[in-house]
Amino acid sequence: MTMTSLRLYKKEKLCSKTAIDSLFSPSLKKNGENNSIMAYPWRAVWRINNARKQHCAQFLITVPKKRLRRAVDRVTMRRRLREAYRLSRTPLTEATPIDIAFIYVADSLTDYRSAARSISKILSRISSAINAADPQTNPPAQQP
Repeated sequence: MTMTSLRLYKKEKLCSKTAIDSLFSPSLKKNGENNSIMAYPWRAVWRINNARKQHCAQFLITVPKKRLRRAVDRVTMRRRLREAYRLSRTPLTEATPIDIAFIYVADSLTDYRSAARSISKILSRISSAINAADPQTNPPAQQP
């Protein structure tokens, strides 16, 4: 399957309880392996999961009831994030298995444009962090 298609596949959904637990594990935060990126109104927690067989990004969305009390508003924000992710996920490569959790941090509904802007910032920062850490994509410069 190529990622040229714009639809979201089931394999892109983060469902594994162990993967979610390891994403929010306190031991990873102490070691500095757990990465967090903030782009208002979303915060993303991500990590590279080499234990997974499928080499694509998997994500989950959390809109806390404490932030948006009405279920209709929570569902609306989840839909806006899913659409923004679907359209701007191209910076993430299929070669690296990444787990991402998107957490809503605003206290009120935000429009689609601000959600899409923050998601594209988050995904580009994750992509640049992965490319900077991967020695295969960035070979060292040779000395003449």
